Amino acid sequence: MTTPAPSRLVPLLVVLASASILGLAPILVRLTETGPAAAGFWRFAFAMPLLFLLVARPGGEGIGRPSKWMLLAGLFFALDLSFWHYGIVMTSVANATVLCNLTPVVVTLIGWLFFKEKPARLFLLALGFAMAGAWAMAAGKAGGQGTNPPLGDLLSLLVSFWYAGYFLMVKFARSTAGALKVTFWATLAGLPLMGGVALLLGEDMVPATAAGWAACVGMGVMHVAGQGGVAWALGRLPASITAVTILIQPIVAGLLGWLVFGEVLAPVQALGGALVLAAIVLAQVSSRTKTGAAPVGTAPA
Repeated sequence: MTTPAPSRLVPLLVVLASASILGLAPILVRLTETGPAAAGFWRFAFAMPLLFLLVARPGGEGIGRPSKWMLLAGLFFALDLSFWHYGIVMTSVANATVLCNLTPVVVTLIGWLFFKEKPARLFLLALGFAMAGAWAMAAGKAGGQGTNPPLGDLLSLLVSFWYAGYFLMVKFARSTAGALKVTFWATLAGLPLMGGVALLLGEDMVPATAAGWAACVGMGVMHVAGQGGVAWALGRLPASITAVTILIQPIVAGLLGWLVFGEVLAPVQALGGALVLAAIVLAQVSSRTKTGAAPVGTAPA
């Protein structure tokens, strides 16, 4: 049974706020002065103390033991960040963020094929708007953004599959655990994986300046607030709806890329952002008109 529509307002607002916070990620990655995977390692490393304090606090859920879904979430998230952080360096901030957020397509197809949830027609229309918006933002970018735009675009596109896996694993884990506990164990599982990838690829591990360290710390705080909020909402919203709603993230990232790095947003990219916003609204309307279906990503019995 889906969550009744009136009770979705707060989770929806949390997802929008969390996605906006996560829009800082591509900016901070470029400011860390480390390799792309090393930036992910420091993101996890600086998030862990804060997550530990929140989970282990008096009256909190406690650390306990991880479920297989939490550990798998960590694996998928490490793959997600490894591919995406390289994409951020190789292509524009807007492209890297939009292409990796094509997750709704993957999540919807998985739900349709494996969980027997046929999406509503209005949701498919919303998905079409989202894809058109993503294409417009990618096609309209100016030249000279990133070190290898074609490869960066490809890596960012592949991220959507890893992010879909992360979404579904968190959704499963949230059936038996709170958001902070899930985020804690997924982050702890991903920490050595990110460090191993960075060392294997011979990346610069240590920031050269205080500003670089500040960016690393900022990524840790952003991770707790952003991913923690998404994990909380996934316990209250269908994964497909959440996946579409977080498409607000590339809009925030694109605006920040323009402000910080001077990456110009062409008119067609602005149109793409408007289409993404329209997709979010349509997805929410479709979720209210279709009742009685289990959410995409509902854990198997």
